[in-house]
Amino acid sequence: MAAGRALAALLAALLAALLAASAQREASFTISLHKADNTTVMIKPRPGLSPSCRIRMKNVIWSELKIKPGENVTFTFTCSAPEKYFITEIQKNIDCVSGPCPFGEVHLYPPGLPRLNRTYIWDVKASTKAGLELKFSTSWLRQIEPGETCPDSISYNINSCIDKATVNIGTFCRNGSVSRVKLLGGVVMSLHLPWHSPLTTSGFNIANRASIKRLCIIESILKGESSITLMSPNYPLGFPEDELMTWQFVIPPNMRASVFFHNYSLSNCERKEERVEYYIPGSPSNPEVFKLSDSQPANIAGSFNMSLQGCDQDAQNPGILRLLFQVVVQHPQVDENVTHLVDLSKEKNMTVTIHSEGWPSHTPLMSEPICLICKDPRACDRALTLTSGAVYRISFLCKDLSRLRITAEKGIGCMDIRWCQRKIYSLSVPKAITQLPIRLHKFIWKLLATDLINVEIMSPSLKLQQHVPEQRCNTSYSYSIVSATPETQLNVGVFCPGGSIEKIQMRNNITISLKTFGKGFINESIPQDLKMSFVPHIKDECTFTVSPKPRAKVYLQTPNWPYGLPPYVSVSWFITVPSKQTARLGFSKDRMGIACDTGRAYINIKEETPGVEEIVRREDEPLPQPRNMHHNFWVNVSNCRPVDKTHLTLQFWVTLADKQIDLGIILALVAGAGVLTAIGLTVFCVKKKKKKTQNPMVGVYNANVNTQMPRKKGLFGKGRQNNESHVYAVIDDAVVYGHLLKESNGSVAPEVDVYRPFDGPVGSLPPSPPPFSFRKDIKRPSDTEEEPLPLTDTDQDTYTFAHQKSGQPEDNGDVNTKDKGDTSVPLLENKEQDDLPE
Repeated sequence: MAAGRALAALLAALLAALLAASAQREASFTISLHKADNTTVMIKPRPGLSPSCRIRMKNVIWSELKIKPGENVTFTFTCSAPEKYFITEIQKNIDCVSGPCPFGEVHLYPPGLPRLNRTYIWDVKASTKAGLELKFSTSWLRQIEPGETCPDSISYNINSCIDKATVNIGTFCRNGSVSRVKLLGGVVMSLHLPWHSPLTTSGFNIANRASIKRLCIIESILKGESSITLMSPNYPLGFPEDELMTWQFVIPPNMRASVFFHNYSLSNCERKEERVEYYIPGSPSNPEVFKLSDSQPANIAGSFNMSLQGCDQDAQNPGILRLLFQVVVQHPQVDENVTHLVDLSKEKNMTVTIHSEGWPSHTPLMSEPICLICKDPRACDRALTLTSGAVYRISFLCKDLSRLRITAEKGIGCMDIRWCQRKIYSLSVPKAITQLPIRLHKFIWKLLATDLINVEIMSPSLKLQQHVPEQRCNTSYSYSIVSATPETQLNVGVFCPGGSIEKIQMRNNITISLKTFGKGFINESIPQDLKMSFVPHIKDECTFTVSPKPRAKVYLQTPNWPYGLPPYVSVSWFITVPSKQTARLGFSKDRMGIACDTGRAYINIKEETPGVEEIVRREDEPLPQPRNMHHNFWVNVSNCRPVDKTHLTLQFWVTLADKQIDLGIILALVAGAGVLTAIGLTVFCVKKKKKKTQNPMVGVYNANVNTQMPRKKGLFGKGRQNNESHVYAVIDDAVVYGHLLKESNGSVAPEVDVYRPFDGPVGSLPPSPPPFSFRKDIKRPSDTEEEPLPLTDTDQDTYTFAHQKSGQPEDNGDVNTKDKGDTSVPLLENKEQDDLPE
């Protein structure tokens, strides 16, 4: 049942449509034209469509219909939608030369036309000695470029007719600022209406005016903040030769107007000069004359006139004079009288451009508020370029200064290394720029040098961090570095402060671009320390010096990432490793990932210490596994000519850690300490045993030495045999107890020696401390290999001696021994035997 009802409803709808189409097809239209109206109506097929619809008049089929003045015609269409196939053109001829003109409001005539796309044409013929004025209603008009359409599809076209020449003044939409158009001579006015438009009035009237002595005058009334675009007649074709036209701009007295030329071209003049003239009320130099290439007046208070003057053109090569310009009206800014000093007098080879955000690719919309930069109250523009060597005072006409940006460029060159090798250049943004209330967008340094001179970039305190996927820059600015030759361009990379790269050496000409992000640049950039200098020729295309921070992981990657190193390019990194730390080096992938068409690609790793083997890998070999580096080392990457669709891109990382003492060294030290402890304990026990048995200490007697201390006679109660004043300091244990050690453990007694510092060759590792033993190849003159003679039985006194210290004065009492074999030492004080140190 439901399906049946739906089918019935569909059939009913189809039947109703067929009946409506039949009714439209059978509807008749009657057009009656009065002869005095001098109006012609033509119904013509739309261009480009097949004749599938016809006009039926008195049972005669016509493809088009022309109704002349004084005729009365009734007709119908053979289709239900004639607006798809036909257009209507209504032309009214007005002769103001031979008779009076019907001035006043222009009506849409005749009534009762079919609903087709319509074009009304008013062809008004007038003398060149008189002027005509087209005055539009309150909607006014807005000029559009050729090919542009109006939002409501309603458009006006104005043509000026002088003698037999026709000049297209322009095409306009409704809802604009053009209120009147004054013309010299006749005019052809057209109004285009779509078939569905309900418009019933023309929207303008015609008035008679005295001769204006120029091609035309276009009046534009601007209310409030607004922006309009206007074009010269015949745009984009040429402005008529040696003609003059004027635009009148009516501006509220409390507003400011600025003129900007966006597109213009000049003709080839034989006489006169093409120019623009301004008449500004209150100006002391009216009219003010400008070339089309000049910056046009800005910040104009109130209404003004602007005129375009052509010239006599070259007949063989006339060229084209055309102009498209914009007039912007805005409120005067609160700080328009605030000037900012920009001192570039001490700068060289530098330009500073202040511009709107997105300049020059982005053109602000007409509805967007405009920001202007002014060198003086009337010289303002959307972009202002300042050059070095001068001082400027600028002001801004802008409600929101955050929409403005600064782009600067500075050139530094070196043609002779003798004049610039030792000079260090600062790559910091001048204070003249940072003190402005405008955000710096980009600062570009172009470093130019000859083929044998290279560039070194340094960041001594901040250092640089390379922007890589694993370690992104999060600062408010970064540096983009590009090395370029006439043949190739090498994108070294993007860097920001706060890393481990101390310097970069590069060949060829270098471009460094500082780009800011956000508003924190001024605060962060106070300690800018990027510097550069020119250095002699280097072997590699690029060399980095890296000093990793402790416990930080540093990521480094090859230039031209991710597009790969150019063929046959070599890049090196020099990584410094502190003496108390160890670096760990690793690569982010297992292989280079390329195949060579010509040559070989290599990776070389070399520590800066003698005897360490260099690590070399080719493109067809796996990359080294992570490894520890104990000294400063080099990493070099050299490219071949890869086969198609393969690129050499490498990334590696470096970390630092404190050095760990080797377990073998620890065990050796412990073993050595144990041996020394054992020897010490043995000597201690032997001495204790000697004391208990009260054996006399072993000594060597020198008969030539007076062993008595100088004293007064009778000072002591005991005699020499009864006291211990003759006991001397004990000589080295190794000599005194050598025979005891030999008896106890069978080892050889060490001989007496002195320590001498190590003076041999240094190997790949730092030299170890000297061993805890004596060398047999060095002896003192007083040493002897013979056993000391035994004491005689009659000599009951025991003598001990101490080695004399180097540089100690000899003091033997009253005896001075000069024999080199003698060992003269001072006598000990008169003490008891038990008080001697053991």
